[in-house]
Formats: sequence, C-alpha cells, structure tokens
Amino acid sequence: MILSTIRFVSLSALTSLALANASVAGEFPARTSSPEFVERFGGAPIKVLNTNVVAPVLETPVVTRPTLKAEATIIGDVVRIGDLVENAGEAAEVAIFRAPDIGQTGTVPASRVIEAVLLHRVLGLDTRGLAEVVVTRASRPITGKDIEARILRALAGQSGLPDAANLTVAFDNEIRPMQVEAAITAELRIVRLGYDPRSGRFDISLELPGSAIARKLPMRFTGSISETFEALVPTRAIAQGELVRASDLVPARRPKSEAAPNVIHEAEQAVGMVAKRALRAGQAVRQSDLAKQEVVARNGSVTISYEVPGVTVSIRGQALEPGAQGDLINVLNVQSKKTLQATVTGPGRVSVGNTPASSRVATLPSNNTR
Repeated sequence: MILSTIRFVSLSALTSLALANASVAGEFPARTSSPEFVERFGGAPIKVLNTNVVAPVLETPVVTRPTLKAEATIIGDVVRIGDLVENAGEAAEVAIFRAPDIGQTGTVPASRVIEAVLLHRVLGLDTRGLAEVVVTRASRPITGKDIEARILRALAGQSGLPDAANLTVAFDNEIRPMQVEAAITAELRIVRLGYDPRSGRFDISLELPGSAIARKLPMRFTGSISETFEALVPTRAIAQGELVRASDLVPARRPKSEAAPNVIHEAEQAVGMVAKRALRAGQAVRQSDLAKQEVVARNGSVTISYEVPGVTVSIRGQALEPGAQGDLINVLNVQSKKTLQATVTGPGRVSVGNTPASSRVATLPSNNTR
C-alpha cells in the first residue's frame, strides 16, 4: 500500500474553500451590465449597416482538464502529482505520496488522489471512471549473468587463462536477481578479488557505486572458473538405437575435461546417425557414440543384385551381419549356399557388382536371369 505523506480534509470542505477563495480573489467576476453599457445602448435602436457582413468568430481558448492516469512508473522515493495526473500544471512537481519499494508495485485509490491534489488547487479532476491508479517503482536488475560477466572481465587473459569466450563460471550458491535503483547506471566494481590458478577457485566482493540499496545487499561471491570449448550436445536424452535428428542437437560450451579429438562440432556429422549408446542431454557427442543407421538386419532377407552391361540378375539371400547404407557385409546365397561379400544399397538390398566377374557368375543360377 502506498502511504500518503500529507494530511487530508474532507472533499466537500476543500471544494467550498477553493470556490470561496476564488471569488474573493476576483477569479470569477459577476456578470452585471455596467452603467456605461446601459446608458449607451439601453434604449437606442440597433441600426443594421450591412446584412452581408459576417461577424468574425472569436476562438475560445481550450482549457485542458486535469485527467487521472491509469498507471504510473516512478523512479524516485516519492510520487508527484504529475506522475498521477495529466495536465496538472504548476502542481505537477508537488510530492503527495511515498513511492513503493524498489521494483515493487502498489495502488492508490482515486478518491485519495482527488483529496491530495485539491490541496494544491488542481480542480475538476477527471477520473475517467478509474477506481485506482497502479504505481510501479522502476528498478534495474542485477542477475547472475551480470556477476559472471564481471568476474570473467577481471580474470580473462590472466593467470594463464584464455579469453572470456572460452571460460565458464560455476558459483557455489545460486545467484538470485537483485533490484537496485533504476537511475544508477554505474557498473559493478571489484572491491576484493582472490583467485587460485591451481584449483580455479575465486572469492570476489563487488559494489555498485552510488546505490544505497546495493550497499545493503550481499555482494560477496565464491565459486570456480574453468576453461571450456564448443561442441554439439543433445537437447534431450537419446536412447540407444534412436535416430539423431537436426532438432536434437545444439552448440554449447562444455568443460575442457570433456574435450576429445573425435568430439562432433558439425551437425552434418551426426544427423541421420543412430546412437550406439544412450546419450544424455547437454553432454558432448563423440563420433564413437554414433553409427550409421542399419538398413539391413542380421539374418534378415535381402535381394542380391548382380549387374553386368546389359544384364541384371537378382536372387534371394540372407544377411549374415547387419549393415548400413554403403557397408560391405557378408550375405548367403540361399540357393547355392555360398557366402558372398555385398554392398548395402538400400533397405533389404545388396549388390555384388564390385566382386570379380568369374566368382559372381559361378554363384548365380541361370534360372533367375531376367
């Protein structure tokens, strides 16, 4: 609740007092004809000189009426009339209420606004049917990312550390956003910094110059800093044997301890592959974690194709081992009972076109020639 800092009197009493004072001051003169007006024009006939002449129309000055706002955003400690009322005139800078706490929102009833502004001769306030005004005190948040960025700027490139892009910070405790004065634009300043290059541990104290609120907040932070590298990581858990899609991978910074020569950096290296083992979300993916998708299953039926210029022969066979597109596997000619090496060309299909011609002809029965 926004607390008023002024003393109020009844609305009717204030209105009567304002009107009485205005009459005494001469702001509202009586509408009576002067003796000169009556003497000059009282009994004289009006002579029409020219009926075609159009009398000039005098423009009446437009008086803008004070209007209540539906909401207001406050920067300082107090709420002024101009914050709540449009067209408040010279009274706009007069403080009438105490502002909410930094970053908080409160309401003030329209009736209390009317009472407050009447004391400062703001009359005829148009409330537009509003029952209250919502007042928010502006603030500037300081988040964990802000603290992390300040620490990285202080340590990057020092004590054997790389640049900030290849570093990450882990805090010992969760950093909750802090709200400080919106008018404070200064950057966080380091008061004390301790760092151990061997363990990567840091102990830092910060301050925000010019902020009274920040002086009351805990501004000491501890944690560790470590080197990182960029790799592709799954956005979700991927089960063993599951196909990897482009939407399953995103680039992320990972600790240097996970770096390896076969870590995947390009999506083309993983999309369309299957997981050889279960992959955790956020963990760097290695080439050894993936395999080509099998299109021929072990002991599955396959069509063995043999092609020579002008002749194509197909026979029924059995895969003796699984295979992906382009793999060279052993297959069994179920008619001749001979084992052949064939290249997987598609789901359930293999080709022996790359084997020597003599061996190919000897293993293919002539009754299957098409």
